[in-house]
Amino acid sequence: MPNRSLEFALLGCLALLWGSSYFWIALALPTIPPATLIAIRVLSAAFALLVIMLATGFRMPLDGRSWRLFFIQSLVNSTGPWLLLAWGQQYAGTAVSSVLNSTSPLWVFVFSWVLMSAGQRPGARQLAGALLGFGGIVLIVGVGALEDLGQNLVAQLAVLMGAVLYGIAALQGRLFAGMAPIVTATGTLICSSLVLVPMSLVIDRPWQLTPDTTGLVSALVLGLVCTALAFLIYFRLLSTLGPMGTASQAYLRSGVGVVLGVVFLSERLELATFAGICLAIFGVVLINWPRERTYKRNKV
Repeated sequence: MPNRSLEFALLGCLALLWGSSYFWIALALPTIPPATLIAIRVLSAAFALLVIMLATGFRMPLDGRSWRLFFIQSLVNSTGPWLLLAWGQQYAGTAVSSVLNSTSPLWVFVFSWVLMSAGQRPGARQLAGALLGFGGIVLIVGVGALEDLGQNLVAQLAVLMGAVLYGIAALQGRLFAGMAPIVTATGTLICSSLVLVPMSLVIDRPWQLTPDTTGLVSALVLGLVCTALAFLIYFRLLSTLGPMGTASQAYLRSGVGVVLGVVFLSERLELATFAGICLAIFGVVLINWPRERTYKRNKV
């Protein structure tokens, strides 16, 4: 890794972009229904990245294998999780959804142990970081949120499944190591658009909608900033920090939401919430702490 400080800064930026997406979604939903909002999000992001990619000399691969990988990545990285969360959060409750949706680093750890070779598996330090980060999320959201676990079980399982898909996406993303991040991000979002745009046409009939200016601006910010830019950073981090390090941004997203509430909505920062943010940050540091390298001396 050429510059670990830069990668950590990008990890924080990714958490900021995805953490703030809930704010823009809340502004857009009053006049743009969920299916259409998600469709605008992926379509605007795909178009913007395609223009930038072509302007900078990159080209999309034409082989079937690459597009099959793009399509699978789109299902586990955007289409599936976003639809599951959009539906499940309506019934599971915001607090419980936040806790369940933040479990993706734990799933990355589990899948890594099952699917990766011994030399590539995360170690005890990464597990400790994942558990501490999850504990921080519980403190941020409030321990009382756990009392609702088991109620509206199907909706809660849908949200949890979204986190599982994020975990799969982080590991699946390793298959794009030979591609530029902008190519991977563009291909993934094009495939998402091919699924979500027709779905929105059938479900919402968007030509009959009358979104206001706030809704349209929020949808475009969500697409161009919180999706296009975020996906560029995401696929870069997969090749530098690895799947678990990249997934650790899930622990920072809740903290971003709290800070935005304090800065823009004059909300109070409770002691337990502050402790949760500190614990989540400490967990992220442990997950991304560089492994010690052991060098074998050649015997003469």
